[in-house]
Amino acid sequence: MTKMQLHHVSYPVRDVEASAAFYEGLFDLTRLSRPPFPIPGVWLGCDDRQVHLVFNESGTYRATTSPDIADVHFAFRTDDFEGMVERLKAAGFSDDLPENDRKRVLIIREGLAGFPQLYLLDPDLNTIEVNAAPM
Repeated sequence: MTKMQLHHVSYPVRDVEASAAFYEGLFDLTRLSRPPFPIPGVWLGCDDRQVHLVFNESGTYRATTSPDIADVHFAFRTDDFEGMVERLKAAGFSDDLPENDRKRVLIIREGLAGFPQLYLLDPDLNTIEVNAAPM
């Protein structure tokens, strides 16, 4: 059987530069060169994988402003879960903010997955998971 490996994920964004700054700042992603596609966007490197942010004036279809574990998302894996929680708190994110606050984080330290997970939203309401899954 052919071996498959995830190469990148792509999210629609309304403001490419603001979204790129969000991912660069919170997750230490680095900009990669990108072909001159007719649609604006940014490619970001995450180890040997990529996150593609592509301009879409309509943005995401989401209407709610709270993280939802059942929503479309991708996950970053970290070896310092509590360090990431602290980094998010320093950026104004918290699990005790009101339900519809865009900086509300859902933190599951001991869940059915067997490893800690948290969920947050990017500036365009795209859901992101950060977890400490074993390698």
